[in-house]
Amino acid sequence: MTARTVAIVGAGIAGLTAALCLARKGIASHLIEQADRLEEVGAGLQLSPNASHVLSTLGLLPALEKRWTEPERIAIASGRSLKPLAHVPVGADARRRWHAPYGVLHRATLQQVLFDAARENPLIGMTLGVRMEGYDRAAEIADLIGVRPDLTVAADGVWSTMRAGVPGAANARFSGNIAWRFMVPFARAPRFLDPRAVTAFVGPSAHLVAYPLTDANAFNIVAIHKGPAFISHGWEMHAGQAGATFRLDAFSGWNKDIVALLSLAEKPLAWPLYECGDGRWFDGNDLVLIGDAAHATTPFAAQGAAMAIEDAAELAQAVANASEVRSALAGFETQRRQRVRRVRARADFNRFAYHARGPVALVRDVVLGLRSPERLAADLDWLYGYRPDI
Repeated sequence: MTARTVAIVGAGIAGLTAALCLARKGIASHLIEQADRLEEVGAGLQLSPNASHVLSTLGLLPALEKRWTEPERIAIASGRSLKPLAHVPVGADARRRWHAPYGVLHRATLQQVLFDAARENPLIGMTLGVRMEGYDRAAEIADLIGVRPDLTVAADGVWSTMRAGVPGAANARFSGNIAWRFMVPFARAPRFLDPRAVTAFVGPSAHLVAYPLTDANAFNIVAIHKGPAFISHGWEMHAGQAGATFRLDAFSGWNKDIVALLSLAEKPLAWPLYECGDGRWFDGNDLVLIGDAAHATTPFAAQGAAMAIEDAAELAQAVANASEVRSALAGFETQRRQRVRRVRARADFNRFAYHARGPVALVRDVVLGLRSPERLAADLDWLYGYRPDI
């Protein structure tokens, strides 16, 4: 059986990119999204060269370049002294070394660029405002799009309802970390925030990432610390005074300018960070998970969006080149799980290094100081230089 018609549940980054990659192969798809309209969700995100390569191949890079920022470097600094510890050159160096740009932008900007491209593509249909429960998937989808799809792609995020249809899939679990997200307008930004860099300020059991968003005219701030899931499931919410106090306690002892920045944040949003372990993505028949539905990870390697984009490209390639969809999906799952395992291991290492305490933190700082920017960039060749088949 070949895939002539594909249903994609979820019109986020993973689902929209999958539809565009399939259309590039001449395969029709229909997106089904529970929201009535695609709204701004989340805040900033980083698109490393392994992801921007795919978007460039889809012809989307010019639209993104008009609105994103290409930082000159990815830096690590002390959360206590603000002293620089190390950096990886990106900007023009990323284009030269990895043959694709490293950009930062608001998630809503990327979503809108993908949505506009999908809406204009004659091979892509859309149904908004419908929540798929997954209990009788085939009948639900057939009623919506008028035909039983040859393949259903679940791209409905970490809280996927479609995941229940894949035996052995990993359910979402709390990672033990909470992310606070807010923005600081450029005009009000403190001087220690570098408009030319993505900077991770590291400290005991916590870290803070800051980078400029040209499309929002502000710095994106993400403060992550260990803590209990004191708020209910969901992507984002205000956690009230108790949550705010907990956030400040987690950064006590940090540089006074960072503490002041956190204390003055207006209505920061709290995201409990959930992840999915190494479960199955394919039901053995005609349902496959991609993106966060398959392998939600913590943001310690800044690869959440990139892994979803890679999934979309390689799924389309696998399906388009297959005479039999089931074997193609089994191969896709095997290949992608290996890649995601390595990325997850890098994220786990970063979490350990960023949140190190005492002597371990001292060793971290010394080791980083001994490594040149060129060496640090070479350590990322396997990640940023990866080229998904598309």
